[in-house]
Amino acid sequence: MRLCRFRYQGRAWVGFYDDDRVVPLSSVARALTMATKENSVLPISESLIDFLPPQGEAYETTRKLAEFFASPECELPDDATLPVGDVELLLPIPRPRKLFLLAGNYAKHIEEGGGIAAERAETFPYVFMKPPTTTLTDPGKPVTIPRISPDHIDWELELAVIIGKKAKGVSEAEALDYVAGYTVINDISNRIFRPNPGRKPREKDSFFDWLHGKWHDSFCPCGPCVATPDEIPDPQTLDLKLTVNGQVHQDASTAQQIFPVAAVIEFISSFVTLEPGDIISTGTAQGVGHASGTYLQPGDEVEASISSIGILKTPVVAETD
Repeated sequence: MRLCRFRYQGRAWVGFYDDDRVVPLSSVARALTMATKENSVLPISESLIDFLPPQGEAYETTRKLAEFFASPECELPDDATLPVGDVELLLPIPRPRKLFLLAGNYAKHIEEGGGIAAERAETFPYVFMKPPTTTLTDPGKPVTIPRISPDHIDWELELAVIIGKKAKGVSEAEALDYVAGYTVINDISNRIFRPNPGRKPREKDSFFDWLHGKWHDSFCPCGPCVATPDEIPDPQTLDLKLTVNGQVHQDASTAQQIFPVAAVIEFISSFVTLEPGDIISTGTAQGVGHASGTYLQPGDEVEASISSIGILKTPVVAETD
């Protein structure tokens, strides 16, 4: 199933997501009650984690509703189905405790940047973090080009993994059992950010320039929904595509990852306790703007899509006072 959070008529809802419509879980629950006289209790929650496997308190109820929703017995009133254009999509997990991202997890992306990709056995995943409360951005909401450094803002389409239960020291073989679902992230990056350009050079300047370029406000659009593991039994078979103003820039597959999803979970959980709702974004493929000197500008429209999940749409605006 695919679940989303959205705002409609001033209220936040959880619903089943389709590419062009959403249906509130509460509407399906009422239809199930009408059909079976069986009540379904759903929590009031700000996060989808309560509705997702493997340990969400409402997961079993939500799964039952999904099965009913897909059946011919489900009869919904016309106003229960809402066009996506009539609602405000919201972040699936609005305040994760941790937001991890990977750098250099696709060989061709490393090569387009002038590097040489090492074999998996010879290296380890490069993991960094973004501040979730200021970088995570709702589907459809804009990325803001920062005044402080506006000229080299780039896109990075990535498959993101949402952790569903506490994980510490898990093996690659069991790692996917800890996944609640998958979503789309666009890891926006400022490729050339030099705080205090007249500074005295220090050894680690280039590393921190790179890291600071990841942290601008709005630089992590996420959504539009979460696809559960039953929709994606193998996360290494997904198609990735990103367009800017309709032009395709990234067109790849998660099969090309150096470290697959399960290996990434194993690595991070070997020294960090992963908690329900934590997000891991698994790196980007070739086709970023920096490779061709093409960067985002105010007025651009970005669409980042992953098969079996959906399209994350993001306009681009200039920072204003």
